[in-house]
Amino acid sequence: MKSLVHLAVCSCLSASVALVSLAAPRATGTKSDKPAGTLVDRAGSTGFIQIEAESFNTLTARQKELAYWLSRAAIAIDPIIYDQNSRFGLRQKYLLEMILSHPQGVQPLVLKNVTNYVKLFWSSDGNHNGTTAQKFLPDFTFEQLQSAALAARAHTPAAMSAEDLKKELSDLRPSMFDPDFEPMATAKTPKGGLDIIQGSANNFYGPDVTLADLKNFAEKYPLNSRVVKGADGTLTEEVYRAGTVDGSIPPGRYARYLNRAIWYLEKARAVAEPGQPEVIDALIRYYRTGDPRDWIAFGVAWVHNNKKVDFANGFIEVYRDARGAKGTSQSFVSVTDEKVNELMTKLAANAQYFENKAPWADQYKKQGVQPPQAKAIETVIETGDFSVTTVGDNLPNENEVREKDGTKSFLFTGSTRALNGATGHTALNEFAWSDEEKAIGVKYGTEASDLLTAMHEIIGHGSGKVNPKLTEEPLSYLKEYGSTLEEGRADLVALWNVWDPKLAEIGLISNPDVGKAMYSSAARAGLYQLRSITKGDTIEEDHQRDRQMIVNYIMDKTGAIEKVEKNGKTYMVVRDFDKMHQGVGMLLAELMRIKAEGDYDAIKKLVDTYGVHFDPALRDQVVKRYKALDLPTYWYGVNPDLTARVDSNGKVVDVTMSYPRDVVQQQLGYSLINQ
Repeated sequence: MKSLVHLAVCSCLSASVALVSLAAPRATGTKSDKPAGTLVDRAGSTGFIQIEAESFNTLTARQKELAYWLSRAAIAIDPIIYDQNSRFGLRQKYLLEMILSHPQGVQPLVLKNVTNYVKLFWSSDGNHNGTTAQKFLPDFTFEQLQSAALAARAHTPAAMSAEDLKKELSDLRPSMFDPDFEPMATAKTPKGGLDIIQGSANNFYGPDVTLADLKNFAEKYPLNSRVVKGADGTLTEEVYRAGTVDGSIPPGRYARYLNRAIWYLEKARAVAEPGQPEVIDALIRYYRTGDPRDWIAFGVAWVHNNKKVDFANGFIEVYRDARGAKGTSQSFVSVTDEKVNELMTKLAANAQYFENKAPWADQYKKQGVQPPQAKAIETVIETGDFSVTTVGDNLPNENEVREKDGTKSFLFTGSTRALNGATGHTALNEFAWSDEEKAIGVKYGTEASDLLTAMHEIIGHGSGKVNPKLTEEPLSYLKEYGSTLEEGRADLVALWNVWDPKLAEIGLISNPDVGKAMYSSAARAGLYQLRSITKGDTIEEDHQRDRQMIVNYIMDKTGAIEKVEKNGKTYMVVRDFDKMHQGVGMLLAELMRIKAEGDYDAIKKLVDTYGVHFDPALRDQVVKRYKALDLPTYWYGVNPDLTARVDSNGKVVDVTMSYPRDVVQQQLGYSLINQ
């Protein structure tokens, strides 16, 4: 489960050695002078920031090579998310990248507008915003796109014929230019009488499949399959798998990408550290069979392995599926950040203490808590359904593994530093109510944010136990509301425990005002996040739903948070920190009960009442205030690049890291690797 940030706020070589880089040469027409700092580019309301990983320099040569091959495996699966987000996604990606790779003959203004659109396309893994799920439209016409594509085609080896290209453009036209055609990638509150499957443009289900069709359908591969309907109305699963070498299990959907990932994983296995070869073997086995039992086996092996170079790779999170069932493809490769790691290890060591202090009923308290593997990390690469705004993660998601084997928690320090470097305190100064709130936020806001993320992941997601009567994962009972519940529960665990004297005792909090900074930021979040939802009056994203639910519930039940107007501006103010703490405990206890009992009706009522709807006029005010700050609303990370030197026998002799500061160069390079 992810924790998303809410900001308040070449040397010469001998002939026997070659360079193999994770990025292609800079594409013609994309070069620009970049300013210093983490913000390296902007396209509309999206900012592109350079992620850095200084810890890479502390690795041995073998560890660097391991990171290199794992990074290649991450790039190999990256195209999958475009197809999962839309059945048109990969076709759109090919067309747009063809133009950027071969811009000769394209009119300069058209090329500029296409380039900006493609940057947004990459940042959202398709043409629906990655946060709001709302479709965004180009600043160029269909005719301009057609002219640019035909010009690029003339310089593209093995391109389709002009007539085939025109037909492809015509087929893709509604998906790119019609605002009413599949307007939402994920619609948990769909319009026009559609159900949540029909109203969602994502590609986890065939275009004719409805929610009613799935009612009595038993999925054998619930996490990693696409459900389609045959001509006779029969439902079948297109399993995500590469197939076995002996042919006993045939290839399935995404076999091309998974086979390429397996090739790189086998390279990584050869230089892995003790215990990691078995982990990589388990992942390869899963990618070949697609069997859920093999995914569980990988999760067990992975959670018990804690090395300096670590990784995640798989069909993992279910946020994009309105049903909360289908996993999206994602990967990251990380290096432990030893400078910050103490925060994580101390919290993990005290996980049982915080479980015992939880405000929920004793029957839901877990005994014999397995201290999670917890560490601060810097990422070498992030691909697929993974974003720089993910500042914390706790995996595996499967309750079967969590309760028996524990979890692994990550604090993404590189992402936090990049985001902070791009924003500063500008938003805090605008949305904080008083000078005192601003001062506390400036002094303790970063500490509060890091502590909230750490507690959210380490003692939040892995906490509690469910009623043995539940024979399946809690998410299968809570359905489209399950992810909102789990993110809210983890946020509340942090908010509940920030005042516990244990934190000061183990040296994890510097001042009680850290708690005030955390509470004030949580109160502002429900207001501040509206800047990203520029259309409509409902919230679809689970983390945003959880934040609004927390604020509105506490306002309603305790009055500890107050909505205040001043000079035509709205603020959310914490009037009573003790009462807010009480409200946090009340909601947290109820969410744990709901999860433990699989109470769908109760979570539906809570989320629908407090977490979905908002006042569009208030949103318009927030958008106007935020626009005046001239800050990006959305963020996308530019990964470090890894370059391997290989000798005449193809053996890697050295791996170096650089920072490209160019999203176009990097993404076109990834596409070249995946050809």
